[in-house]
Amino acid sequence: MIDEVELLKEILEKMVDEPGEVKVKKIFDETGVLLVFETAKKDRAIVIGKQGSTFQAIRTIMNLVGYKNRKRINIKMNEPERELSPEAYGLK
Repeated sequence: MIDEVELLKEILEKMVDEPGEVKVKKIFDETGVLLVFETAKKDRAIVIGKQGSTFQAIRTIMNLVGYKNRKRINIKMNEPERELSPEAYGLK
């Protein structure tokens, strides 16, 4: 059996500039397994990719692993609260 946590962690560590900042947590919920991961703030854009294409590719790989292990696997990027600039609120 393939360990989905280790696989996701390995994929993310190979992609990002700061592999030591990658953390993956496994949560069981009503729909199956939820893998929540964190990366360094500057690496989030790399993981998401253009129009979410990289994130979607990772999700597809994890769905195939889930199918093989007879589990439903979802992934989510944990983003701490974003600091918005005054321009985001229309203020200058």
